[in-house]
Amino acid sequence: MAEQQQTKEVRKQQFNLTSPQWYLNRELTWLAFNRRVLHEGQDDRTPLLERLMFLAIIGSNLDEFFMKRIGGLKQQVGAGVRKLTVDGRTPGQQIAECHEVVRDLLEQQQKLEGQLFGLLAKNKIRIVDYKQLTKVQKQEVDGYFQENIYPLLTPQGMDPAHPFPFISNLSLNLLVATRFKDDEHIYLNRIKVPTGIGIPRFIRVGRSHLYVRFEDVIANNLSAIFPDMIIESCELFRVTRNAITEKTLDQANDLLSMIETALRDRKFAEIVRLEVGSCMSPAHRGMLAAELGIDEERDVFSVDGIMAKRDLFQIAAIDRPDLHYPQHQPFDHYRLAGDSPNIFHVIREEGAVLLQHPYESFESSVERFLKEASMDPKVLAIKMTLYRTSSDSRVIQYLLDAAQNGKQVAVVVELKARFDESANIHWAGYLEQAGVHVTYGVVGLKTHSKVVFVIRRDFNGLKRYAHIGTGNYHSGTARLYSDLGLLTCDLDIGEDLTELFNYLTMGYAPARKYKKLLPSPKILKKGLLNRIDREIAHHKKFKNGLIQFKTNALEDKDITKALYKASQAGVHVDLIVRDTCRLRPGIEGLSDNVRVISIVGRFLEHSRIYYFKNNGNEEYFIGSADIMKRNLEARVEVMTPVEPKVLQTELRKILDVQLKDRRSAWEMQPDGNYIQLQPTARGEQLSSQEQLIALAAKRLAEARRLSKKKRKKKIAKRKNK
Repeated sequence: MAEQQQTKEVRKQQFNLTSPQWYLNRELTWLAFNRRVLHEGQDDRTPLLERLMFLAIIGSNLDEFFMKRIGGLKQQVGAGVRKLTVDGRTPGQQIAECHEVVRDLLEQQQKLEGQLFGLLAKNKIRIVDYKQLTKVQKQEVDGYFQENIYPLLTPQGMDPAHPFPFISNLSLNLLVATRFKDDEHIYLNRIKVPTGIGIPRFIRVGRSHLYVRFEDVIANNLSAIFPDMIIESCELFRVTRNAITEKTLDQANDLLSMIETALRDRKFAEIVRLEVGSCMSPAHRGMLAAELGIDEERDVFSVDGIMAKRDLFQIAAIDRPDLHYPQHQPFDHYRLAGDSPNIFHVIREEGAVLLQHPYESFESSVERFLKEASMDPKVLAIKMTLYRTSSDSRVIQYLLDAAQNGKQVAVVVELKARFDESANIHWAGYLEQAGVHVTYGVVGLKTHSKVVFVIRRDFNGLKRYAHIGTGNYHSGTARLYSDLGLLTCDLDIGEDLTELFNYLTMGYAPARKYKKLLPSPKILKKGLLNRIDREIAHHKKFKNGLIQFKTNALEDKDITKALYKASQAGVHVDLIVRDTCRLRPGIEGLSDNVRVISIVGRFLEHSRIYYFKNNGNEEYFIGSADIMKRNLEARVEVMTPVEPKVLQTELRKILDVQLKDRRSAWEMQPDGNYIQLQPTARGEQLSSQEQLIALAAKRLAEARRLSKKKRKKKIAKRKNK
């Protein structure tokens, strides 16, 4: 036994935790996550239209990957950056390896598209070529073209008098070659397919679910655009531009002008990918690559089937309940349901409330909190961070109502929320016009925290109420993402939030002390590292160390290194990481006490939970931060402790259910690859997300049963009197 222990200690000493071999690549592990997403589309246990949705998600994810990640890497290459990543790769090496993985993903994606289209056809949903339509159907589509499409088209010639046109990001384009009947000269023309302006990508034919592609309709009506000309060819292409166009503040007068400039720059940013139809001629492919200034071998991707597969969301949304997941209508939270009193009374008298979305309703909890705050005459002020919100969100309206009702309203709007910049500029202006105090956070830091802070004059003086969440104040994603929120009037948390909002609205940080919250960039990372060290110390003494993290990404090297050390000390570490994960589990002597799983299901896993056993004095935290260098060091994030035992029990249930999942869980192997876990016994067929739906229903039913029982007792008591 002593020899075995000595051997293990020697092995531990052999690991150099600065070596790149112990850290997986951020980009490649994110692409590996997309393999798991694709598998949901390949899995015949998933309803058919949901499988199509996963196919569309892959298309959307890869678009964003090229715009953000490949775009950023290309900028590094252009700037001559030679610094190696934690995993030992140059920017150029990462691009090359990512391209190789993407091409394989695209091949699998295309194969899946063919399979799904065949299954859809069997279920009377068909996407066909124009040429497959009957004569009557063609007449209908041609009439639609003349009335709704033709006036929108703007053919652009390409010759010495008409230089190559600007091609906008993610637009579909037709490259049309024409000539006159008695002339061999070829004229090249570009026609932009005007999607996104009220005309769907897939045009419905008749009353059945028969669809034809927008661009296919144009391609088969080119005689209207080029009368008396011969159409030599019509080929589809699409470009993706770099979205990383931010400037530093010293290049702009203020943050607002900087973001507006960045948005304009993004429109004209360099191209990072060209997609062409698989039948495009080599000459035209080479011409486009040359005109667009990209490497034909590296940056051009040939596409079979549907180009811009993200548009398949339209077909995936078809109203066929038999081809979707069973409908889930979020339940009211069991403590906020029915005839529950003023929400502030519930929080003050009954204690903090843990919200679980989308299992529990965003509308009847978070939106209700804001609504009642906006109308309650005892509420004096509302402060809020706004990262993303939906166009139809009631959140904005309640903030406006609050201002109109004479309350002080301050909103920290994050203008640099990627792809939401325009919307956030709009909301900021809209709120300012209504008298809301709008600020844009701290220079150089994104405000990613999710907080609503309410100051109310209660019967015993001013009291501070708050919602602290893991997700955005977005009613749409609240039905699609799994998130958590805490409604609380804890005195220390209220004082901490006063400090936080003073920091955000002032824009700089005099020495601020926090009693319970762990905000970044100053405190959170240090707080996590200290707690990992504490768990190691407890384990050395009591042999009961346990760390469990549920997060979207584990990318920060320092935290990864600390978790390796915890494992080497014998601490058991469970990691539920949705996508990027640098840590390699199961390596003897290094990470044999670490387990890493990823959950992929009908809802996007988005909540963050950080748990430390702490020798029985358990700590649970939830909040907005993933374990990424940018979140911990370059953003304003907020992690809050969840201290009431009843709420800790609810968080424990979430962790336990997901760690036992054998339907939607994938387990990482020591080499970084994942295997999908399989049910081995009855009762393991349900995914953790389905189980959490059932648990939310059970909580509400039990609360209603107890409420009914209480009412009966009251009635009986009255009768006895």
